[in-house]
Amino acid sequence: MSSKFIQRGGLWVVGQSVLLFAVVIFGVVSHGDGKSLLVMAGGAVFFVIALGCGLAGAVALGRNLTPFPKPSTHTQLVQSGIYGLIRHPLYTAVFCASAGWALVWQSWPALLATLAIAPFFDAKARREERWLRQQFPEYASYEQRVCRFIPWIY
Repeated sequence: MSSKFIQRGGLWVVGQSVLLFAVVIFGVVSHGDGKSLLVMAGGAVFFVIALGCGLAGAVALGRNLTPFPKPSTHTQLVQSGIYGLIRHPLYTAVFCASAGWALVWQSWPALLATLAIAPFFDAKARREERWLRQQFPEYASYEQRVCRFIPWIY
């Protein structure tokens, strides 16, 4: 791995990929019997939330979109659209998609892997926010106004 990859937060991207791979594989190889339509419906709701957050986040970021948590020098701070409701909609989208996957497959191992994603994304977001505060002085006031993952809650 190159030093530029690591400096941009590439190890966070690798960790995230490993966790997502675990969710997908556990869902497929260790799934339930599929008899609980209520659980599957809950999974579908998580997928819809993931789709909404993911699309809104990607559209709002536009050319600023990157898999790396450290912003590039030409990045602009986005505070509009879904970023006016939550600071990390793409992380919320990935978590919700993982939860949806686990519930649709009714897989306890996939759900446990999904639960491991939550503290991982919290730590990744905190690191990313340190970089954002360094690059954008106005980020500190943005943090005070907008919740990290769930509007008006957290």
